[in-house]
Amino acid sequence: MAGKFELFVDAEAQYRFRLTTPEGCELAVSGAYRDKAAAVAAIEAVRECAGMGLINDLCPAGSSVPAQAEAPAAVVPAAGPAACEPRRFPVDGFRKHAAARRTVATPHLSGVA
Repeated sequence: MAGKFELFVDAEAQYRFRLTTPEGCELAVSGAYRDKAAAVAAIEAVRECAGMGLINDLCPAGSSVPAQAEAPAAVVPAAGPAACEPRRFPVDGFRKHAAARRTVATPHLSGVA
């Protein structure tokens, strides 16, 4: 099952949307829009662009995620549902799949001469 887009009005009376998992975990929140039509158009743009979005690795070469130090007992965050835990994927796997898609994909015409 896919995630859901939720359209809402924030405290400043601006329209926003959030993307949630099927379990209700918030993944992303949009910027503010003046009217509902603009927010809906932004949802459509996200749907179209994000499906096959490539990952740009901007991290320095050879960098890794540092090990987390043990948190003090008073600051331990509450455990969320397992579906909301961050998942880490090897970047090389994405590059291989992206390269395969590029070789098979038909060229996109941009209309620029």
